[in-house]
Amino acid sequence: MRDPYLDELKNDFEGYSNQLKKLQKKLLKTNSEEQSKIIKQIDSIAKKMETNQKQSVKVTKSRIKERKSKK
Repeated sequence: MRDPYLDELKNDFEGYSNQLKKLQKKLLKTNSEEQSKIIKQIDSIAKKMETNQKQSVKVTKSRIKERKSKK
């Protein structure tokens, strides 16, 4: 099922994943003071990813429901 909004959510999720990978590498190379800031960033991105996934599930269910009602 192709849906522009779902595609946008997927792209956002991939962007968050890439950010997390970069932060993880940076986390391993920094001192403890910097690490706490990076961990906060990781937490923030993780919350965004969770929200993204919840929205994606809602939209998918809604689209499926629409398709069934049209038949």
